[in-house]
Formats: sequence, structure tokens, C-alpha cells
Amino acid sequence: MSTFSRSLTATAAGLVLFGLAACSGGGKNTGGGEETTSSSPTSAASGSGLAGFDPCTFFTPDELTSFGVSTKSEEFTQVSFQPGCTWNGEKLDIALQKNADETVKSLGEGGGFDKYTPTTVAGREGAELLVAGATGQGVCNYVVSAGGGIAIYQLTGAMRDSVAEPCAELKKIVDQTASRLPK
Repeated sequence: MSTFSRSLTATAAGLVLFGLAACSGGGKNTGGGEETTSSSPTSAASGSGLAGFDPCTFFTPDELTSFGVSTKSEEFTQVSFQPGCTWNGEKLDIALQKNADETVKSLGEGGGFDKYTPTTVAGREGAELLVAGATGQGVCNYVVSAGGGIAIYQLTGAMRDSVAEPCAELKKIVDQTASRLPK
């Protein structure tokens, strides 16, 4: 699968995930979601720990290398209130975004998931999820409570079978790094 195809798959999964959240009343309507700047959120949570959190500089180069992805990040911001970055590899891509307008609970209340499993990650509320239609597509998402909002981790396989267990692989990354997210 080409980098363009992987980006399209990741973009579609991310848009579906947070389009559902916006429909549930938890997201912020930005007039079509076409703006892709990484400006600070304007919600009450903007004064929280997420305001100064930069997902694009969160992972260390050694971590990125151990995940099997490039140390060079690319912008991964489909909607202005959810800035982030992605790192591409031969077998998989990893993305990390922040959203100060959602919580793990509000996101789960939106429904529309093939899988939504609440969990605890590094002593924080979290959830493993697959957006509707993502089962068997080599994609997995984790959301973790961070700084008054959520951090969204995503793993997308280069091909559906590039990563045998996408959620298990992503859980390793989340477990290794979530303790450093803003409180």
C-alpha cells in the first residue's frame, strides 16, 4: 500500500472517529472542519495541560525507531481542534493527536464503534477502540485522558495484515509512553 493510500486510510479512520464524537455533542463544529491549523483549543480545557502539549515532539527518536517508524513527523490534523502528527514506517504508521474538547467518556457516549473497550492506562482513564467498519483493516486507536482532554494514539498497518495484532502492538506503545502525557 502506498504512503498516499495509508494516509487516506488513516485520515478516513480519524475523521470517522471524531465526526461521530462531534455528532454526539462532544466535538466542536468548526464550519466544515476544513481548517487545519494547530491553533490552541478555545474550550475551558484550553487552560489545561493540553494547551502547551505538542504531540509532534512527544515521542523520542529512540522510541520512534523502536516502533519501526521514521523519526520525521508529518502533520496529521484533519480538524483544527485536534492537532497532531504521524510517523510513517514500512509496515505501519503511528499517529498522535490531542483534543481538549473531548473526554474518554464523552467520546464513548457517541457510539458508532465496532469496538469500544474502556481501560486504565498509566493510572488514567482510557479506551481501546475501532471505528465502525475498521475491524480487520489493520487499524487501532487508543484514547487516553490527558490534561483535561484526550490524547489519541493510532496505528495503521501498511496493509491489512502488515501487523498481526494492531491493538496489541499499539497497546505496547501506549503503555510505554502514556505516563508522560500532561495530567
